[in-house]
Amino acid sequence: MNEQWREVGDRVYVRRHRSYDMNVGLVVGDGHCLVLDTRASHREAADLIEAIRAITAFPWTVVNSHSHFDHYYGNALFRGAEIWGHARCAEEIERDGEEQRAHLIERRPEQRAELEEVVIVPPDHTFTTAASLDIGGRIVHLRYFGLGHSSNDVVAHVPDAGVVFAGDLVEEGAPPAFGDSYPLDWPATVAAMLNEMPEPVIVPGHGAVVGRDYVLGQYDELALVADLAKRAHVEGLRDVIKSFPYPEDVSRQAIARAFMQLDA
Repeated sequence: MNEQWREVGDRVYVRRHRSYDMNVGLVVGDGHCLVLDTRASHREAADLIEAIRAITAFPWTVVNSHSHFDHYYGNALFRGAEIWGHARCAEEIERDGEEQRAHLIERRPEQRAELEEVVIVPPDHTFTTAASLDIGGRIVHLRYFGLGHSSNDVVAHVPDAGVVFAGDLVEEGAPPAFGDSYPLDWPATVAAMLNEMPEPVIVPGHGAVVGRDYVLGQYDELALVADLAKRAHVEGLRDVIKSFPYPEDVSRQAIARAFMQLDA
């Protein structure tokens, strides 16, 4: 707790949390604000709300960047507001939210009480390709560029501030998370984001705020992963895995997901 907001553009803020090293975004307009992701429990969301109210008392709209628990388990505390996400984000939360919770409790028994009190709330406003939100006179564009970290990664573009919230399509401070990913598509999805959104400030889902050069470097890594996974599918892993840019456990997860795509 007690994490501070960082203003990365005109009235555009990022709060980086020790829990999951996760970023939440806040865009403040005239009489309204936008909250990007709601954290990993009701308790974490309550802390977030207190921090938001230190910046603004305006009513909010919420965006979930994708359907992984750490980005939406706080949604219930924001009910009454519009909650936006990709159509598949809402579908996957409805389908998998309880199973996700059960797996979490199994892995984190010390957080059982905190996780059991979560009311799972999916987005109630969805889109498939693009949407634009009027946030107190400021337009924030929501875009879906394709499969990547998940099936439903949403990018939020604040053009008047030169800021892009990339969600978990971009990671800083740790390797990208491949557990629910589409490694063969991820590079093209990041490339599409970069081609369409030239803004200099890019906020990852986790880790430090970065610039375009960092994302281009991560694109190169993701492209290498995709190419090596295709090679491994034909040649086997023994020699190829040494060439991956990430630790072996991360590489094996990426390979497993890539093989799933190649075998489909």
